[in-house]
Amino acid sequence: MLSMMYASLLSVLLIGMVPIGARVGIPNGIGQLAIAPPSPPVALAGRLSASGVLLMDARSGQVVYERDGRVRRSMASITKLMTALLIVENHDMDEIVVIPQGIEDIVGNKVHLPSGERFRVGDLLSALLISSANDAAVVLAEYHSGSVPAFVDAMNARATQLGMTNTSYANPAGLDSVAQYSTPRDTAVLTSFILRQPDIAKRMGRRWQRVYSLEGTELALNHTHALLHAASSPVVAGKTGTTDNAGQCLVSLIEQNGRQYIIVLFHSRERYADMKAILEAMHVSVV
Repeated sequence: MLSMMYASLLSVLLIGMVPIGARVGIPNGIGQLAIAPPSPPVALAGRLSASGVLLMDARSGQVVYERDGRVRRSMASITKLMTALLIVENHDMDEIVVIPQGIEDIVGNKVHLPSGERFRVGDLLSALLISSANDAAVVLAEYHSGSVPAFVDAMNARATQLGMTNTSYANPAGLDSVAQYSTPRDTAVLTSFILRQPDIAKRMGRRWQRVYSLEGTELALNHTHALLHAASSPVVAGKTGTTDNAGQCLVSLIEQNGRQYIIVLFHSRERYADMKAILEAMHVSVV
């Protein structure tokens, strides 16, 4: 009996899953590690447009539904989860960053950071995770490593350390590249890990925020995950991503009957319709 208990515990630790105790995904502690009872399987065959899907019990690491979860695909702005991890692991949120010249040339989704003005790291992190801002991703990458290529090297090194063997990064924002890909499984592992960081977890679950430069410029941030804005939603944290190659991607942390689940969708045509189908299969409603 004792050996079986240790074997079960080891299997949880090997995939990096420890309990996520609080609403925003902050874990209890290794000393309080508990293995959740099995989650019921979810039947979704033929109901989803996403080609890559993973539904995982966030407490135990048990996969309760999977569709091609180990297949590599473009991941769009889901990339920013790794960008955020490197920043919170290495910087204080009150550090001051000067926005570099030329940042207005960054393509894709952005919050139009004013060059020459100063922002706190925490506010740039909010722009990154709430508004999925590409300009914030590049500013943070250059601030941390001195250049985007050096930051990308750090991203790939951290992915290796986390055992994400089917993930590769080519930029910190999520722009399409043949060298930028991941899998639903790797993404679920990363999501479970980063939700242990309070500075990340609270931003992934924040519907909106206003941030200010030290010069007084105001930026209004609104979360790109539509289900976080529902009046009554089981989604408590998330991240979106969309590009031509990646399609619609979505990471969600939901709560149901005292359990938390991580849902990863890659290459969806209708990610919120897919989420609705998943929630209906789990007997969860969204208002």
